[in-house]
Amino acid sequence: MAAAAATAAKGLGKLQQRSTALFVCDLQERFRPVISGFPAVVDTARRMIRGANVLGLPIITTEQYPKALGSTVQELKDVMQPGSPLLAKTRFSMVTPEVSQLLKQKPSISQVLLCGIETHVCVLQTTLDLLEGGYEVHILVDGVSSQRLPDRAVGLQRAAQSGAFLVTSEMALFQLMEDAKAEHFKEISKLVQEPRMDSLGLPSAL
Repeated sequence: MAAAAATAAKGLGKLQQRSTALFVCDLQERFRPVISGFPAVVDTARRMIRGANVLGLPIITTEQYPKALGSTVQELKDVMQPGSPLLAKTRFSMVTPEVSQLLKQKPSISQVLLCGIETHVCVLQTTLDLLEGGYEVHILVDGVSSQRLPDRAVGLQRAAQSGAFLVTSEMALFQLMEDAKAEHFKEISKLVQEPRMDSLGLPSAL
């Protein structure tokens, strides 16, 4: 009975604090002028990093070939905890050997919240690798984008077809809370009520 319930819960995509990590993919300065809705994506990633810090969720951040594409934007560096993993890569997927090793060191992690760029390249390939590895992936739709909006839309559709869950940052944070009496609820509630950049310049919710 317990095993069946666990399997059903996993299929539903119910986020749990004890089993969730946040992945932040390649939000680097060089991409600022070319990614659609970049300020809104950074705003969401910043909010999620702050929320993860409050809840004690592991955070892994990557940079795609930083020698040429620059470092993570300052808005995110300002809220990252000292010692939080910040890893350079050339592979499109975040699931590099270094990241795989970090995940092995945290066997309780089975769910990943994912934000960053580009939706149809690095975010999608990270999603597929994580799913293949048995992880549940929740893509923050208000925290991902691409240069071209059709690529973003199809990237999200492709990820969902493969089994990823599409969520918003507020949805994810409140799901992690579960109860208004939960520890840190007031901090998270205050965080999601802050003014935000809601628009990614999209014609629809996706």
